[in-house]
Amino acid sequence: MGLSISNVLRRVFLIDLLKGLSVTFRYQDPKEVYTEQYPLQRPQVAERYRGAPRLNVNPDSGETMCIACDLCALACPEHLIVVTSERNAATRRKELTTFTYDLSRCMFCGLCEDACPTDALELTQDFELANYSREGAIWDRQTLEKGPQPTVYSR
Repeated sequence: MGLSISNVLRRVFLIDLLKGLSVTFRYQDPKEVYTEQYPLQRPQVAERYRGAPRLNVNPDSGETMCIACDLCALACPEHLIVVTSERNAATRRKELTTFTYDLSRCMFCGLCEDACPTDALELTQDFELANYSREGAIWDRQTLEKGPQPTVYSR
């Protein structure tokens, strides 16, 4: 018989359970409870939080800052960025035609943001990325330029 008298008493009187419940009830003071009223009050996210991607637009000219160099797609470990471009015959420069970003596979690591030489692509602090379909997680150029449009709730 390997059980001692103290172990038997601990099991009979549920000492470990009572110790755990005492810790739980010790922190049930209403003054210590913190509740965020989420849809009405937006939470503060950390300063270095990386959320929804955005394709920046030049405020002076209104055109995208992306030069279609494809470095972001090469830096992405998940290969979820697809950049296509065409060469303009008049200016002999590449012009961005399509830019797609698959959020369903993104790790939000920020490597694409670091690789961009013109700071055209950045990860913002927007965190509301829920969709009703998988197709909604694939953002095209227009969605990336305007950013996510969360639903605004009011009373």
